[in-house]
Order: sequence, then C-alpha cells, then structure tokens
Amino acid sequence: MLVLASASPRRREILARFIEQFEVIPSRASEECGREDPAEHALELARRKAREVHSRVGGTVIGADTVVSIDDHILGKPRDEEEAFRMLRLLSGRVHRVTTGYCIVHEGEEITGAVTTEVKFRELDDDIIWAYIATGEPMDKAGAYGIQGKAGLFVEWIRGDYYNVVGFPLEIVWRLRKLGFKVLSR
Repeated sequence: MLVLASASPRRREILARFIEQFEVIPSRASEECGREDPAEHALELARRKAREVHSRVGGTVIGADTVVSIDDHILGKPRDEEEAFRMLRLLSGRVHRVTTGYCIVHEGEEITGAVTTEVKFRELDDDIIWAYIATGEPMDKAGAYGIQGKAGLFVEWIRGDYYNVVGFPLEIVWRLRKLGFKVLSR
C-alpha cells in the first residue's frame, strides 16, 4: 500500500499523473519547526509527517514539506492579507528558493532528500499584488503564491524542477520507481 501523507490537492494531483493507485491520509503531525536552514526545516517536517502516518497505517508512506526562502529567511503560509502583501513585496524582482524535503518510509527504512528550485519574480507593483491577494490564492501557500495559478504571471524564470515549486518534486516519483512502484503504467 502506497500512502501520501498530505492533504494538499496539488501533491495528490502530481502523484496521480505518474502512479495510479495510492491512498491519501493527511498527517496529524505538528508543523511547528525551529530549524532555520530551509532544507533542514523541510526535511524535519517531511520526516515527521511520514512517520506519524506510517505509525497509524503502515505501508509505504510519502511525507513532504515545501518552504520558500529568501535571504536565508523562511516564508511560511501568510496569516493574513497584510502578511501576504509583505511576502510578495519581498519577492518582487528577486530570486528566491523553493525547497521541498521528502521522506519515504519503506520496509523499515527512510529514504529522504531535499530538492531546491530557484525562482525569479518580475518587478511587482502594489496594484498587481493586491489584485492577486483579492483572488484568495496566496492564503494557503508557502511564500504567498502558487506558480500553477495566477501567480505564474509573476515568474520571470525558474531554474530546476517546476513540480518542486508546486510542492511535489519528480525526484520522489523516480525514487518510488526504484522501490518497485509502477510508474506510467497502463
């Protein structure tokens, strides 16, 4: 049994593109983490999520956590519209990093990793930031944006895995393939 330990519809959608059968069981693990390094932060939360779900249901469990960082500062999900504005203003015209840590609990082992993608935003004026916030899109996303939605307009370029910016790097799918899971099966 393959289990995705996430409530994220984006992670579910990406995994479903490559693997037909899996279950979704959201983790109940705390998302509070005191680590300052983005990769360590994301890995710690991914491990916590995978372990918590594995302790309840067994099988092979995938945990993942994505963070956005700039100037060595992690940007989580905004608490309100003002915080979303501050985050988007900070990202405007600059390069930031999106890091997803993952943990696959499989047959008593933990396979872990972290994938980082660089993203460059265009210069954003206040009007476009507030118009985006008014869509409601940024409120449940790390860094206050989703590249797969309307904020794709803000992206000048990316260097790395696009799917990582969405929240589920394809490295996870490749690892699952190496563990014997059928990928791209008919």
